[in-house]
Amino acid sequence: MAIAGFTYQRVPVADGVSLNTAVSGSGTPIVLLHGFPQTHLMWRHVAADLAADHTVICPDLRGYGASDKPAESDGSTYAKRTMAADIVTLARALGHERFALAGHDRGALVAFRAGLDHPETITHLALLDVLPTLDMWEVMRGTSAAVGFHLYLMAQPQGLPEQMIAASSDAFFGHFLDIWSRDPQAIPGDVRTAYLDACRDAVPSIVADYRASAGIDIEHDQADRDAGNRLGMPVTVLQQDWGAALGFDAAALWSAWAPDLRHTTVGSGHFMAEEAPADIARALRDLLTRSLRSDRRPAATPMVR
Repeated sequence: MAIAGFTYQRVPVADGVSLNTAVSGSGTPIVLLHGFPQTHLMWRHVAADLAADHTVICPDLRGYGASDKPAESDGSTYAKRTMAADIVTLARALGHERFALAGHDRGALVAFRAGLDHPETITHLALLDVLPTLDMWEVMRGTSAAVGFHLYLMAQPQGLPEQMIAASSDAFFGHFLDIWSRDPQAIPGDVRTAYLDACRDAVPSIVADYRASAGIDIEHDQADRDAGNRLGMPVTVLQQDWGAALGFDAAALWSAWAPDLRHTTVGSGHFMAEEAPADIARALRDLLTRSLRSDRRPAATPMVR
Protein backbone atom coordinates (compact mmCIF):
# COMPACT_ATOMS: atom_id res chain seq x y z
CA MET A 1 0.00 0.00 0.00
CA ALA A 2 1.00 3.60 -0.55
CA ILE A 3 -0.06 7.04 0.62
CA ALA A 4 -2.01 8.60 -2.23
CA GLY A 5 -0.21 11.50 -3.87
CA PHE A 6 3.20 10.63 -2.40
CA THR A 7 6.22 9.51 -4.39
CA TYR A 8 8.38 6.67 -3.13
CA GLN A 9 12.10 6.05 -3.12
CA ARG A 10 14.66 4.00 -1.27
CA VAL A 11 17.24 6.23 0.39
CA PRO A 12 20.59 4.79 1.60
CA VAL A 13 21.31 5.90 5.18
CA ALA A 14 24.02 3.49 6.37
CA ASP A 15 26.07 0.59 5.08
CA GLY A 16 23.58 -1.96 3.80
CA VAL A 17 20.58 0.03 5.07
CA SER A 18 18.13 1.93 2.87
CA LEU A 19 14.82 3.32 4.07
CA ASN A 20 11.59 3.05 2.12
CA THR A 21 10.43 6.68 2.03
CA ALA A 22 7.29 8.51 0.89
CA VAL A 23 7.60 12.22 0.07
CA SER A 24 5.12 14.91 -1.00
CA GLY A 25 4.47 18.63 -0.76
CA SER A 26 6.71 21.68 -0.61
CA GLY A 27 7.70 24.16 2.06
CA THR A 28 9.36 23.70 5.43
CA PRO A 29 10.15 20.01 5.96
CA ILE A 30 8.68 17.68 8.56
CA VAL A 31 9.59 14.01 8.98
CA LEU A 32 6.95 11.66 10.40
CA LEU A 33 8.05 8.44 12.13
CA HIS A 34 5.67 5.54 12.69
CA GLY A 35 5.17 3.31 15.70
CA PHE A 36 4.53 -0.36 16.53
CA PRO A 37 3.05 -2.48 15.02
CA GLN A 38 2.71 -0.18 12.04
CA THR A 39 4.51 1.28 9.06
CA HIS A 40 4.65 4.77 7.55
CA LEU A 41 1.03 4.21 6.43
CA MET A 42 -0.16 5.22 9.90
CA TRP A 43 0.49 8.85 8.86
CA ARG A 44 -1.61 8.65 5.65
CA HIS A 45 -4.27 11.15 6.80
CA VAL A 46 -2.00 13.56 8.65
CA ALA A 47 0.67 13.46 5.94
CA ALA A 48 -1.82 14.35 3.22
CA ASP A 49 -3.07 17.28 5.32
CA LEU A 50 0.40 18.66 6.07
CA ALA A 51 1.60 18.23 2.48
CA ALA A 52 -0.64 21.14 1.46
CA ASP A 53 2.01 23.55 2.74
CA HIS A 54 4.98 21.50 3.98
CA THR A 55 7.44 19.01 2.57
CA VAL A 56 6.36 15.80 4.28
CA ILE A 57 8.73 12.83 4.56
CA CYS A 58 7.40 9.48 5.82
CA PRO A 59 9.96 6.67 6.06
CA ASP A 60 9.66 3.15 7.33
CA LEU A 61 12.13 2.87 10.20
CA ARG A 62 15.05 0.48 9.83
CA GLY A 63 13.76 -2.99 10.63
CA TYR A 64 10.15 -2.15 9.73
CA GLY A 65 7.92 -2.09 6.67
CA ALA A 66 9.77 -2.11 3.36
CA SER A 67 13.00 -0.68 4.79
CA ASP A 68 16.09 -2.83 5.20
CA LYS A 69 16.32 -5.07 8.25
CA PRO A 70 19.97 -5.63 9.18
CA ALA A 71 20.72 -8.58 11.43
CA GLU A 72 21.25 -7.66 15.07
CA SER A 73 25.03 -7.77 15.49
CA ASP A 74 25.04 -6.06 18.88
CA GLY A 75 22.90 -3.66 20.89
CA SER A 76 23.81 -0.73 18.66
CA THR A 77 22.20 -2.12 15.49
CA TYR A 78 18.75 -1.03 16.64
CA ALA A 79 19.77 1.52 19.27
CA LYS A 80 17.63 4.61 19.01
CA ARG A 81 20.86 6.55 18.52
CA THR A 82 21.54 4.52 15.37
CA MET A 83 17.96 4.84 14.14
CA ALA A 84 17.99 8.59 14.81
CA ALA A 85 21.17 8.94 12.77
CA ASP A 86 19.36 7.14 9.94
CA ILE A 87 16.69 9.84 9.94
CA VAL A 88 19.15 12.75 9.95
CA THR A 89 21.04 11.13 7.06
CA LEU A 90 17.76 10.54 5.21
CA ALA A 91 16.69 14.17 5.50
CA ARG A 92 20.09 15.41 4.37
CA ALA A 93 20.00 13.08 1.37
CA LEU A 94 16.69 14.71 0.44
CA GLY A 95 18.22 18.18 0.78
CA HIS A 96 17.18 19.19 4.30
CA GLU A 97 19.85 20.16 6.82
CA ARG A 98 17.21 21.22 9.37
CA PHE A 99 13.71 19.84 9.77
CA ALA A 100 10.84 19.30 12.17
CA LEU A 101 10.33 15.78 13.46
CA ALA A 102 7.27 13.95 14.77
CA GLY A 103 7.20 10.38 16.01
CA HIS A 104 4.60 8.00 17.39
CA ASP A 105 5.37 5.17 19.82
CA ARG A 106 8.68 3.58 18.69
CA GLY A 107 9.14 6.42 16.23
CA ALA A 108 8.77 8.87 19.10
CA LEU A 109 11.68 7.21 20.89
CA VAL A 110 13.76 7.63 17.74
CA ALA A 111 12.64 11.25 17.50
CA PHE A 112 13.46 11.87 21.17
CA ARG A 113 16.97 10.54 20.65
CA ALA A 114 17.37 12.63 17.49
CA GLY A 115 16.38 15.73 19.44
CA LEU A 116 19.05 15.05 22.06
CA ASP A 117 21.79 13.91 19.68
CA HIS A 118 21.17 16.41 16.87
CA PRO A 119 19.81 19.60 18.47
CA GLU A 120 21.24 21.74 15.68
CA THR A 121 19.24 19.75 13.12
CA ILE A 122 15.80 19.25 14.70
CA THR A 123 13.86 22.53 14.69
CA HIS A 124 10.63 21.29 16.33
CA LEU A 125 9.78 17.98 17.97
CA ALA A 126 6.46 16.18 18.45
CA LEU A 127 6.22 12.97 20.49
CA LEU A 128 3.03 10.91 20.44
CA ASP A 129 1.88 8.55 23.20
CA VAL A 130 5.15 7.41 24.71
CA LEU A 131 7.54 8.09 27.58
CA PRO A 132 11.32 8.32 27.32
CA THR A 133 12.77 4.85 27.67
CA LEU A 134 14.46 5.52 31.00
CA ASP A 135 11.30 6.95 32.56
CA MET A 136 9.14 4.15 31.17
CA TRP A 137 11.16 1.44 32.88
CA GLU A 138 11.24 3.42 36.12
CA VAL A 139 7.46 3.95 36.36
CA MET A 140 6.26 0.51 35.25
CA ARG A 141 5.84 -1.72 38.26
CA GLY A 142 3.50 -4.17 39.93
CA THR A 143 0.37 -5.48 38.27
CA SER A 144 -0.10 -2.29 36.23
CA ALA A 145 2.99 -3.29 34.26
CA ALA A 146 1.00 -6.17 32.76
CA VAL A 147 -0.13 -3.78 30.01
CA GLY A 148 3.48 -3.76 28.88
CA PHE A 149 4.06 -7.51 28.87
CA HIS A 150 5.48 -7.29 25.35
CA LEU A 151 8.26 -5.00 26.60
CA TYR A 152 9.46 -7.67 28.98
CA LEU A 153 9.06 -10.49 26.45
CA MET A 154 11.10 -8.74 23.76
CA ALA A 155 13.74 -7.69 26.28
CA GLN A 156 14.84 -11.32 26.64
CA PRO A 157 18.08 -12.59 25.08
CA GLN A 158 18.11 -13.36 21.39
CA GLY A 159 16.26 -16.51 20.39
CA LEU A 160 13.25 -17.23 22.59
CA PRO A 161 11.12 -14.12 21.95
CA GLU A 162 11.68 -14.36 18.20
CA GLN A 163 10.57 -18.01 18.18
CA MET A 164 7.51 -17.38 20.32
CA ILE A 165 6.31 -14.39 18.30
CA ALA A 166 7.03 -15.92 14.89
CA ALA A 167 4.99 -18.99 15.85
CA SER A 168 1.83 -16.83 15.91
CA SER A 169 2.83 -13.44 14.59
CA ASP A 170 -0.58 -12.34 13.29
CA ALA A 171 -2.20 -13.07 16.66
CA PHE A 172 0.62 -11.30 18.52
CA PHE A 173 0.72 -8.11 16.47
CA GLY A 174 -3.04 -8.11 15.88
CA HIS A 175 -3.58 -8.18 19.64
CA PHE A 176 -2.09 -4.69 19.95
CA LEU A 177 -4.01 -3.33 16.98
CA ASP A 178 -7.17 -4.50 18.74
CA ILE A 179 -6.63 -3.51 22.36
CA TRP A 180 -4.88 -0.18 21.78
CA SER A 181 -7.57 1.31 19.55
CA ARG A 182 -10.80 2.95 20.71
CA ASP A 183 -12.10 3.10 17.14
CA PRO A 184 -11.66 -0.19 15.23
CA GLN A 185 -12.79 1.51 12.02
CA ALA A 186 -9.73 3.77 12.12
CA ILE A 187 -7.58 0.90 10.85
CA PRO A 188 -9.52 -0.60 7.91
CA GLY A 189 -9.00 -4.16 6.79
CA ASP A 190 -6.54 -3.46 4.00
CA VAL A 191 -4.35 -1.33 6.25
CA ARG A 192 -4.50 -3.92 9.03
CA THR A 193 -3.43 -6.59 6.53
CA ALA A 194 -0.53 -4.41 5.39
CA TYR A 195 0.61 -3.96 9.00
CA LEU A 196 0.41 -7.67 9.79
CA ASP A 197 2.20 -8.63 6.57
CA ALA A 198 4.99 -6.18 7.32
CA CYS A 199 5.38 -7.36 10.92
CA ARG A 200 5.33 -11.02 9.93
CA ASP A 201 8.40 -10.40 7.79
CA ALA A 202 10.19 -8.35 10.47
CA VAL A 203 9.96 -10.31 13.72
CA PRO A 204 13.74 -10.45 14.41
CA SER A 205 14.29 -6.75 13.75
CA ILE A 206 11.22 -5.63 15.71
CA VAL A 207 12.36 -7.71 18.69
CA ALA A 208 15.86 -6.26 18.32
CA ASP A 209 14.40 -2.75 18.41
CA TYR A 210 12.62 -3.51 21.69
CA ARG A 211 15.62 -5.39 23.11
CA ALA A 212 17.75 -2.28 22.57
CA SER A 213 15.29 -0.32 24.71
CA ALA A 214 16.00 -2.63 27.63
CA GLY A 215 19.74 -2.13 27.25
CA ILE A 216 21.73 0.43 25.30
CA ASP A 217 18.87 2.94 25.02
CA ILE A 218 18.64 3.13 28.82
CA GLU A 219 22.37 3.77 28.99
CA HIS A 220 22.09 6.65 26.54
CA ASP A 221 19.11 8.20 28.35
CA GLN A 222 20.84 7.89 31.71
CA ALA A 223 23.99 9.54 30.38
CA ASP A 224 21.93 12.49 29.13
CA ARG A 225 20.02 12.76 32.39
CA ASP A 226 23.26 12.70 34.40
CA ALA A 227 24.77 15.36 32.14
CA GLY A 228 21.69 17.56 32.39
CA ASN A 229 21.06 17.43 28.65
CA ARG A 230 17.61 18.55 27.60
CA LEU A 231 15.62 19.04 24.42
CA GLY A 232 16.46 22.53 23.21
CA MET A 233 13.68 22.99 20.64
CA PRO A 234 9.93 23.57 21.02
CA VAL A 235 8.37 20.24 22.00
CA THR A 236 4.80 19.02 21.80
CA VAL A 237 3.80 15.80 23.56
CA LEU A 238 0.43 14.25 22.73
CA GLN A 239 -0.73 11.39 24.94
CA GLN A 240 -3.74 9.46 26.07
CA ASP A 241 -4.70 9.87 29.71
CA TRP A 242 -2.95 6.63 30.64
CA GLY A 243 -0.46 8.20 33.01
CA ALA A 244 -3.06 8.69 35.73
CA ALA A 245 -4.30 5.13 35.34
CA LEU A 246 -0.79 3.78 35.79
CA GLY A 247 0.01 6.06 38.71
CA PHE A 248 2.40 8.67 37.32
CA ASP A 249 2.30 12.21 35.99
CA ALA A 250 3.30 12.00 32.33
CA ALA A 251 3.45 15.78 31.90
CA ALA A 252 5.84 16.12 34.83
CA LEU A 253 8.10 13.39 33.45
CA TRP A 254 8.27 15.11 30.08
CA SER A 255 8.83 18.52 31.64
CA ALA A 256 12.11 17.27 33.06
CA TRP A 257 13.36 16.68 29.51
CA ALA A 258 11.74 19.55 27.62
CA PRO A 259 11.88 23.12 28.99
CA ASP A 260 9.74 24.40 26.08
CA LEU A 261 6.90 21.88 26.37
CA ARG A 262 3.24 21.70 25.50
CA HIS A 263 1.75 18.49 26.86
CA THR A 264 -1.72 17.67 25.59
CA THR A 265 -4.14 14.88 26.38
CA VAL A 266 -5.82 13.48 23.27
CA GLY A 267 -9.27 11.88 23.43
CA SER A 268 -8.47 8.82 21.35
CA GLY A 269 -6.83 5.45 21.59
CA HIS A 270 -3.12 4.83 21.09
CA PHE A 271 -3.29 5.07 17.31
CA MET A 272 -4.16 8.76 17.45
CA ALA A 273 -2.86 9.74 14.01
CA GLU A 274 -5.41 7.31 12.56
CA GLU A 275 -8.18 7.81 15.12
CA ALA A 276 -7.97 11.62 15.43
CA PRO A 277 -6.00 12.80 12.37
CA ALA A 278 -7.50 16.29 12.26
CA ASP A 279 -6.53 16.88 15.89
CA ILE A 280 -3.01 15.61 15.32
CA ALA A 281 -2.51 17.66 12.15
CA ARG A 282 -3.74 20.76 13.97
CA ALA A 283 -1.35 20.13 16.88
CA LEU A 284 1.58 19.68 14.50
CA ARG A 285 0.73 22.86 12.62
CA ASP A 286 0.59 24.71 15.93
CA LEU A 287 4.01 23.31 16.87
CA LEU A 288 5.52 24.45 13.60
CA THR A 289 4.50 28.05 14.29
CA ARG A 290 6.28 28.17 17.64
CA SER A 291 9.56 29.92 18.23
CA LEU A 292 11.81 28.93 21.10
CA ARG A 293 11.33 31.20 24.10
CA SER A 294 13.68 30.97 27.07
CA ASP A 295 10.89 32.10 29.40
CA ARG A 296 8.39 29.47 28.25
CA ARG A 297 7.01 27.39 31.10
CA PRO A 298 5.83 23.81 30.57
CA ALA A 299 2.06 23.54 30.41
CA ALA A 300 -0.46 20.70 30.25
CA THR A 301 -3.63 21.42 28.31
CA PRO A 302 -6.60 19.24 27.42
CA MET A 303 -7.56 18.71 23.79
CA VAL A 304 -11.31 19.00 23.37
CA ARG A 305 -12.80 16.79 20.64
